[in-house]
Parts: sequence; structure tokens; C-alpha cells
Amino acid sequence: MAVLPHETFEFVLANELKRAVRSQNFVTLVMIQPRTGEPANAVDEIARLVNPELRETDLLAVDKDTVWMVLLDADLQNSTRVIERVMSRLEHYQFTVPLDIDVISPAAVAARRVPVV
Repeated sequence: MAVLPHETFEFVLANELKRAVRSQNFVTLVMIQPRTGEPANAVDEIARLVNPELRETDLLAVDKDTVWMVLLDADLQNSTRVIERVMSRLEHYQFTVPLDIDVISPAAVAARRVPVV
């Protein structure tokens, strides 16, 4: 899956949200924010790590300090599974610099901080 530029992501997200409302489908928005280290370098590395956990129909984008994932047509149970896999991948990856990462999503039940070293 290609990582979308943030401007493209915003456009596609707006259209997907309208489609989800019309068809009454589920959409889960996930933000992953490195809080320490060099966010500009970390977001690309994080996007590369989480990409294999997403389906071709999901969306992935980065901006200067955030990785954005949109899980389309995924109910709470399926979204939670994907988010848990992503969090596990982040927790077990050896980053080049220590990071403190926030994963924020309603499907994650609450924002969880993932300390990674």
C-alpha cells in the first residue's frame, strides 16, 4: 500500500467519510504520534512498520509528526484486532532512537502510550 501525502489523505478521507455515512459502514481513524526522538524521521519508520497490517482498501498517511491510519469497513472488533497488531509491532521493534509513541483511536478503547526502546 502506498503512503499518501497528507493533502491527498485529507481529500480521500473526506470522501470516504461521506461514503461511510451514506452506506452506514464503519470507519476507524487512528493517529500514531511519536512524542520523543525525532518525529520527522520516526513517522516514516512507523508507517513502514504498520503498513503490512493494513488492507489494500485502508488508508495510510504521514505528516511531519503523525502517522494516520483509516480502517474502512471495519467494525470495532476488527479495528481492535488491527490496532493491537500494530501496537505489538511497535512495542517489539528496535527503533534507532528511543521513542515514546501515543496511539489514539476509539477502537483502542483509550489512548495508549507505547514506550519503545
